[in-house]
Amino acid sequence: MPELEGPDAPAQIELGGGVAFLHTPSIPSRGGLALTHGAGGNCESVLLQRIASVWTAAGFTVLRFDLPFRVRKPKGPPHPSRSAEDRLGIASAIELLRAETSGFIAFGGHSYGGRQGSMMAAERPGVVDGLVLTSYPLHPPGKPEKARTQHLPELRTPTVVVHGTKDPFGTTDELSAALALVPAPTLLVDLDGAGHDLAAIKYDTAAKTLAAAVSLFGSVQSDGTVVVPLFDPSR
Repeated sequence: MPELEGPDAPAQIELGGGVAFLHTPSIPSRGGLALTHGAGGNCESVLLQRIASVWTAAGFTVLRFDLPFRVRKPKGPPHPSRSAEDRLGIASAIELLRAETSGFIAFGGHSYGGRQGSMMAAERPGVVDGLVLTSYPLHPPGKPEKARTQHLPELRTPTVVVHGTKDPFGTTDELSAALALVPAPTLLVDLDGAGHDLAAIKYDTAAKTLAAAVSLFGSVQSDGTVVVPLFDPSR
Protein backbone atom coordinates (compact mmCIF):
# COMPACT_ATOMS: atom_id res chain seq x y z
CA MET A 1 0.00 0.00 0.00
CA PRO A 2 1.69 3.24 -1.12
CA GLU A 3 1.82 6.23 1.17
CA LEU A 4 -0.82 8.88 0.64
CA GLU A 5 0.07 12.01 -1.29
CA GLY A 6 -1.46 15.46 -1.09
CA PRO A 7 -3.02 17.32 1.87
CA ASP A 8 -3.92 14.11 3.74
CA ALA A 9 -0.42 12.66 3.51
CA PRO A 10 1.35 12.02 6.82
CA ALA A 11 4.42 14.07 7.66
CA GLN A 12 7.73 12.21 7.75
CA ILE A 13 9.61 12.88 10.97
CA GLU A 14 12.82 11.57 12.53
CA LEU A 15 12.49 9.17 15.43
CA GLY A 16 15.36 7.22 16.94
CA GLY A 17 17.46 7.44 13.81
CA GLY A 18 14.67 6.18 11.58
CA VAL A 19 11.74 7.67 9.70
CA ALA A 20 8.29 7.77 11.28
CA PHE A 21 4.99 9.08 9.96
CA LEU A 22 2.82 11.58 11.81
CA HIS A 23 -0.85 11.60 10.75
CA THR A 24 -2.66 14.78 11.79
CA PRO A 25 -6.47 14.96 11.70
CA SER A 26 -8.26 17.78 9.89
CA ILE A 27 -10.36 18.45 13.00
CA PRO A 28 -9.05 19.28 16.50
CA SER A 29 -7.26 16.21 17.82
CA ARG A 30 -9.15 14.08 20.36
CA GLY A 31 -6.08 12.15 21.46
CA GLY A 32 -3.41 9.99 19.93
CA LEU A 33 -2.24 6.55 18.90
CA ALA A 34 1.40 5.46 18.72
CA LEU A 35 1.43 2.56 16.27
CA THR A 36 4.06 -0.02 15.37
CA HIS A 37 4.63 -3.34 13.64
CA GLY A 38 5.58 -6.96 14.29
CA ALA A 39 8.78 -8.97 13.97
CA GLY A 40 8.52 -9.57 10.24
CA GLY A 41 7.46 -6.18 8.94
CA ASN A 42 7.71 -2.44 9.31
CA CYS A 43 5.43 0.53 9.84
CA GLU A 44 4.47 0.64 6.17
CA SER A 45 2.35 -2.52 6.37
CA VAL A 46 -1.18 -2.38 4.97
CA LEU A 47 -2.66 -3.07 8.40
CA LEU A 48 -0.84 -0.17 10.08
CA GLN A 49 -1.54 2.26 7.26
CA ARG A 50 -5.23 1.44 7.38
CA ILE A 51 -5.41 1.74 11.16
CA ALA A 52 -3.67 5.10 10.94
CA SER A 53 -6.08 6.29 8.26
CA VAL A 54 -9.21 5.22 10.15
CA TRP A 55 -8.09 6.68 13.49
CA THR A 56 -6.97 9.94 11.89
CA ALA A 57 -10.30 10.32 10.09
CA ALA A 58 -11.98 9.91 13.49
CA GLY A 59 -9.96 12.79 14.92
CA PHE A 60 -6.85 11.19 16.39
CA THR A 61 -3.21 12.10 15.87
CA VAL A 62 -1.37 8.91 14.88
CA LEU A 63 2.39 8.33 15.06
CA ARG A 64 3.29 5.31 12.94
CA PHE A 65 6.87 4.22 13.51
CA ASP A 66 9.49 1.52 13.09
CA LEU A 67 10.89 -0.25 16.13
CA PRO A 68 14.61 0.19 16.84
CA PHE A 69 15.46 -3.28 15.55
CA ARG A 70 13.97 -2.39 12.17
CA VAL A 71 15.82 0.92 12.12
CA ARG A 72 19.07 -1.04 12.56
CA LYS A 73 18.31 -3.53 9.78
CA PRO A 74 15.73 -3.41 6.97
CA LYS A 75 14.96 -7.14 7.08
CA GLY A 76 15.03 -10.01 9.52
CA PRO A 77 13.59 -10.61 12.99
CA PRO A 78 14.57 -8.86 16.21
CA HIS A 79 17.14 -10.43 18.51
CA PRO A 80 15.69 -11.34 21.93
CA SER A 81 18.76 -9.95 23.71
CA ARG A 82 17.92 -6.45 22.47
CA SER A 83 14.16 -6.37 23.08
CA ALA A 84 14.60 -3.84 25.89
CA GLU A 85 15.79 -1.36 23.23
CA ASP A 86 12.51 -1.84 21.38
CA ARG A 87 10.58 -1.08 24.57
CA LEU A 88 12.61 2.10 25.01
CA GLY A 89 11.79 3.01 21.42
CA ILE A 90 8.08 2.59 22.12
CA ALA A 91 8.31 4.79 25.21
CA SER A 92 10.13 7.46 23.18
CA ALA A 93 7.45 7.38 20.49
CA ILE A 94 4.71 7.83 23.09
CA GLU A 95 6.61 10.75 24.61
CA LEU A 96 6.91 12.39 21.19
CA LEU A 97 3.19 11.84 20.53
CA ARG A 98 2.24 13.44 23.85
CA ALA A 99 4.13 16.53 22.72
CA GLU A 100 1.98 16.62 19.57
CA THR A 101 -1.47 16.20 21.10
CA SER A 102 -3.31 16.10 24.39
CA GLY A 103 -6.07 13.78 25.56
CA PHE A 104 -6.17 10.00 25.71
CA ILE A 105 -2.99 8.44 24.34
CA ALA A 106 -3.08 4.81 23.26
CA PHE A 107 -0.37 2.50 22.01
CA GLY A 108 -1.10 0.08 19.20
CA GLY A 109 1.20 -2.76 18.23
CA HIS A 110 0.98 -5.78 15.97
CA SER A 111 2.29 -9.13 17.22
CA TYR A 112 5.86 -8.63 18.55
CA GLY A 113 5.37 -4.87 18.69
CA GLY A 114 2.22 -5.29 20.76
CA ARG A 115 3.91 -7.70 23.13
CA GLN A 116 6.81 -5.31 23.69
CA GLY A 117 4.38 -2.43 24.19
CA SER A 118 2.44 -4.37 26.82
CA MET A 119 5.69 -5.24 28.59
CA MET A 120 6.72 -1.59 28.50
CA ALA A 121 3.37 -0.57 29.97
CA ALA A 122 3.76 -3.14 32.76
CA GLU A 123 7.23 -1.79 33.51
CA ARG A 124 6.13 1.85 33.37
CA PRO A 125 2.59 2.26 34.74
CA GLY A 126 0.91 5.39 33.47
CA VAL A 127 3.19 5.98 30.50
CA VAL A 128 0.25 5.26 28.18
CA ASP A 129 -3.51 5.37 28.76
CA GLY A 130 -4.57 2.31 26.77
CA LEU A 131 -3.26 -0.57 24.65
CA VAL A 132 -4.60 -1.83 21.31
CA LEU A 133 -2.83 -5.10 20.54
CA THR A 134 -3.41 -6.81 17.20
CA SER A 135 -2.52 -10.51 17.01
CA TYR A 136 -0.86 -10.70 20.40
CA PRO A 137 1.69 -13.58 20.05
CA LEU A 138 0.66 -15.50 23.16
CA HIS A 139 3.01 -18.40 22.42
CA PRO A 140 5.12 -19.75 19.54
CA PRO A 141 3.01 -21.75 17.06
CA GLY A 142 2.49 -25.28 18.34
CA LYS A 143 4.03 -24.52 21.74
CA PRO A 144 1.22 -23.43 24.11
CA GLU A 145 3.37 -24.42 27.09
CA LYS A 146 5.60 -21.41 26.33
CA ALA A 147 2.97 -18.79 27.10
CA ARG A 148 4.22 -15.19 27.15
CA THR A 149 2.18 -14.12 30.15
CA GLN A 150 4.75 -13.39 32.86
CA HIS A 151 4.17 -9.63 32.80
CA LEU A 152 0.39 -9.66 32.52
CA PRO A 153 -0.34 -9.65 36.30
CA GLU A 154 1.64 -6.38 36.47
CA LEU A 155 -0.21 -4.75 33.56
CA ARG A 156 -2.60 -2.10 34.85
CA THR A 157 -3.36 -0.45 31.52
CA PRO A 158 -6.77 -1.00 29.86
CA THR A 159 -6.15 -3.35 26.95
CA VAL A 160 -7.92 -4.25 23.71
CA VAL A 161 -6.78 -7.38 21.86
CA VAL A 162 -7.89 -8.00 18.26
CA HIS A 163 -7.38 -11.66 17.38
CA GLY A 164 -7.93 -13.94 14.40
CA THR A 165 -9.56 -17.28 15.17
CA LYS A 166 -7.05 -19.03 12.89
CA ASP A 167 -4.00 -17.39 14.49
CA PRO A 168 -1.45 -20.13 15.34
CA PHE A 169 0.07 -17.92 18.07
CA GLY A 170 -2.90 -18.49 20.37
CA THR A 171 -6.51 -19.65 20.46
CA THR A 172 -9.45 -17.58 21.62
CA ASP A 173 -9.71 -19.63 24.81
CA GLU A 174 -5.99 -19.25 25.51
CA LEU A 175 -6.13 -15.50 25.03
CA SER A 176 -9.22 -15.20 27.21
CA ALA A 177 -7.41 -17.03 30.00
CA ALA A 178 -4.34 -14.84 29.57
CA LEU A 179 -6.33 -11.60 29.69
CA ALA A 180 -7.96 -12.78 32.92
CA LEU A 181 -4.51 -12.30 34.49
CA VAL A 182 -4.56 -8.55 33.74
CA PRO A 183 -5.74 -6.43 36.70
CA ALA A 184 -7.26 -3.81 34.38
CA PRO A 185 -10.25 -3.69 32.02
CA THR A 186 -9.72 -5.78 28.87
CA LEU A 187 -11.66 -6.53 25.70
CA LEU A 188 -10.98 -9.40 23.30
CA VAL A 189 -12.31 -9.00 19.74
CA ASP A 190 -12.32 -12.14 17.60
CA LEU A 191 -12.20 -11.96 13.80
CA ASP A 192 -13.71 -15.23 12.63
CA GLY A 193 -11.48 -16.91 10.06
CA ALA A 194 -8.63 -14.40 10.22
CA GLY A 195 -5.02 -15.48 10.58
CA HIS A 196 -2.07 -13.75 12.24
CA ASP A 197 -1.93 -10.97 9.63
CA LEU A 198 -5.63 -10.14 10.24
CA ALA A 199 -6.17 -9.48 6.49
CA ALA A 200 -6.88 -5.79 6.99
CA ILE A 201 -9.02 -5.32 3.88
CA LYS A 202 -11.06 -8.52 4.10
CA TYR A 203 -12.00 -8.12 7.75
CA ASP A 204 -12.17 -4.32 7.99
CA THR A 205 -9.72 -4.72 10.84
CA ALA A 206 -8.81 -1.06 11.22
CA ALA A 207 -12.40 0.03 11.87
CA LYS A 208 -12.80 -2.76 14.40
CA THR A 209 -9.74 -1.64 16.34
CA LEU A 210 -11.26 1.81 16.67
CA ALA A 211 -14.72 0.53 17.63
CA ALA A 212 -13.21 -1.72 20.29
CA ALA A 213 -11.06 1.10 21.67
CA VAL A 214 -14.03 3.44 21.93
CA SER A 215 -16.08 0.70 23.60
CA LEU A 216 -13.47 -0.05 26.27
CA PHE A 217 -11.60 3.20 26.81
CA GLY A 218 -14.72 5.35 26.75
CA SER A 219 -16.08 3.79 29.93
CA VAL A 220 -13.02 2.73 31.89
CA GLN A 221 -12.84 3.55 35.57
CA SER A 222 -9.50 3.76 37.34
CA ASP A 223 -9.25 4.32 41.12
CA GLY A 224 -12.83 5.54 41.12
CA THR A 225 -12.21 8.17 38.45
CA VAL A 226 -13.87 7.92 35.05
CA VAL A 227 -11.40 8.30 32.21
CA VAL A 228 -12.40 11.00 29.71
CA PRO A 229 -14.14 9.19 26.84
CA LEU A 230 -12.33 9.07 23.52
CA PHE A 231 -15.27 10.82 21.87
CA ASP A 232 -16.15 13.52 24.37
CA PRO A 233 -18.66 15.87 22.69
CA SER A 234 -17.52 18.74 24.92
CA ARG A 235 -14.03 18.71 23.36
